[in-house]
Amino acid sequence: MSVSSIASRAKAQKSEHFDVLIVGAGISGVGGAYHLSTQCPDQSFVVLEALENFGGTWLMHRYPGVRSDSDLYTFGYRFKPWIGPPIATAEEILKYMGEVIEDNNLGQHIRYGHKILSASWSSRDSQWTIEAVRTDTNQQLTFTANFLWMCQGYYRHEQGYTPEWQGMGDFKGKIVHPQTWPKDLDYKNKKVICIGSGATTATVVPAIAADCEHVTVLQRSPTYFIPGQNQNTLADQLRKLEIKEEWIHEIVRRQILMDQREFTRRSLEEPEVVTQELLNGVRAYLPEETVAEHFTPKYRPWRQRIAFVPDGDIFKGVAAGKASVVTDEIERFTDKGILLKSGRELEADIILTATGFNLSILGDIAFSIDGKPLDFADSVTYHGMMFTGVPNMLWIFGYFRASWTLRVDLLSDFLCRLLKHMKAKGATKVSVALRPEDKDMKLLPWIDTEDFNPGYMLRGLELLPKRGDKPEWQHTQDYWREKDAVPAINLDDPVFVYESGPVDERRAEAAN
Repeated sequence: MSVSSIASRAKAQKSEHFDVLIVGAGISGVGGAYHLSTQCPDQSFVVLEALENFGGTWLMHRYPGVRSDSDLYTFGYRFKPWIGPPIATAEEILKYMGEVIEDNNLGQHIRYGHKILSASWSSRDSQWTIEAVRTDTNQQLTFTANFLWMCQGYYRHEQGYTPEWQGMGDFKGKIVHPQTWPKDLDYKNKKVICIGSGATTATVVPAIAADCEHVTVLQRSPTYFIPGQNQNTLADQLRKLEIKEEWIHEIVRRQILMDQREFTRRSLEEPEVVTQELLNGVRAYLPEETVAEHFTPKYRPWRQRIAFVPDGDIFKGVAAGKASVVTDEIERFTDKGILLKSGRELEADIILTATGFNLSILGDIAFSIDGKPLDFADSVTYHGMMFTGVPNMLWIFGYFRASWTLRVDLLSDFLCRLLKHMKAKGATKVSVALRPEDKDMKLLPWIDTEDFNPGYMLRGLELLPKRGDKPEWQHTQDYWREKDAVPAINLDDPVFVYESGPVDERRAEAAN
């Protein structure tokens, strides 16, 4: 059924109205719901989640060993102490999020199995109209909201990215992307090839290696890892001193953030030294020739995300002979496996394509402003959270070089402050606009690809909003600057354009 036909049917149905509509019940949406309920208790809100439960990434990803690659002291919320090991499994993260929902009575606000199809802004009514469908019953639903809070993440859950290689149809075995791991996949005593060199590979390979006949990691080029023990000695020492968990969480969180800031600085200013430190971590598990051939990247640290490897598990698998690494390029798939450009053929029963994901621009929702389709690539981002020409919307897009959730807390504070400011001014609409001094500002792609260039971002960069050459008109990816800059934003700066609309009449209609 087309979006237009759904919209026409939905018009005949009574809609529900909320002050704020949150899209997604993942780490961002649950955090946003907590902050909205505690900081703006007078605001009515609903959370629409397309999946059958909360969790987002941690619900959708079900491949063996799935875990965080960020520490939970900073990936966890600032208001909810983390008491487990720094690197957590998906199950542990879901349990943590479930406690946040239960302890704060957030479940009453969440609607699961609600997939949003379109969102249209009406300047006449100063509101968003959201068309959704119940995934279990196919029932068409309509919601209206004063403000739209996009917490849906940034990639497509339903399909990971797998390149189209020649001969894929010839392969007699199974080709599986970890993002859509089959429940019945039997890899015991099988030959497995895992294509890719990122965090997913570093997670799934050690999780399955012991049961497979052999696992071969096939990578085009190496990436950086940080091996280490999955524990935090500072947290352990503070617990021995019987310090309150709330204090431990905050102290350890600040220590990790300080260490991360220093590591980021050194990666930019002394990359050769940092490179050797990272490689020394791998050398503790593998011989020099293996490190040189398969674990020495050609780029400087932090041009792509660096995954933490608990207890060096993937390196232990290679050392034990249960896993091996091949650095080469794919010529084509064959009936038995993969033919490499070097002429070597790798045989396999199962091929895993841990090759990344597909970028999703604000949930792939069909947006429109006053009847005109909205192309976010035509807008300019304000701090990576609001967009020129798009009223009453905020997008949570986290950090690459720090934990995603740090920005959830930071932008939640900002939005709650903005909502209160709008109420005090009697405004029903806010948008951001270039100021006179910004009119000739140079517009650039969303991120600087010389500084950070993961494949998923390069593949979808043209779909994202533009950035300017001033800090406020870009997502700087610098938490340590933003933690002071965002709270200091002057809400009466000319960049914010406030207007009033028929809010009282709308609320009266909703009540009837």
